[in-house]
Amino acid sequence: MSNDKQPVSFWTKYKKFAVTEILMYLIMIVAIALGIIFLS
Repeated sequence: MSNDKQPVSFWTKYKKFAVTEILMYLIMIVAIALGIIFLS
C-alpha cells in the first residue's frame, strides 16, 4: 500500500507550483513594461 504512491497529488502540487511560477513571471513582465512606459 505504501509502495503505491499516488501521481495525482504530485501533479496537483506541480501544477500549483507551475501556476505560481507563471504568475510571478507575468507580474515581473508587467512591472518591467510599466517601468519602460513610465521612463520613456
